[in-house]
Amino acid sequence: MNTHNTSIYESLGEEKIKSMVHHFYQNVALTPALRKLYPDEDLAPAEERLFMFLIHVFGGPHTYLEKRGHPMLRRRHFQWAIDENLRNLWLDCMFQAIDKIEIETDIREALMNYFIKVANHMINQ
Repeated sequence: MNTHNTSIYESLGEEKIKSMVHHFYQNVALTPALRKLYPDEDLAPAEERLFMFLIHVFGGPHTYLEKRGHPMLRRRHFQWAIDENLRNLWLDCMFQAIDKIEIETDIREALMNYFIKVANHMINQ
């Protein structure tokens, strides 16, 4: 498959992205250092925001922009002290979530590369 012609969104589809995000937040719920970043008991709103964001960045509809505006990821996350350890915990949760969905190797690599780049960008400590 040529990923230059097909977006991650087209390759995975919304159901797999939604499933990956759901697995990610199940992992977050079991990771105390990450779970405490979500003081509300319900992770569903965060799950919905990440789902909409990923659909947007992976080449799908721009619902995120319409509802939330420009992502400004670093600024939105600056309220939390994000160090290498927190980044690694976050990536572990995301990589475990990626492993739960059935995807082609090149799409898996594209996802992992994207999340590593973004997680590194979020470090502010």
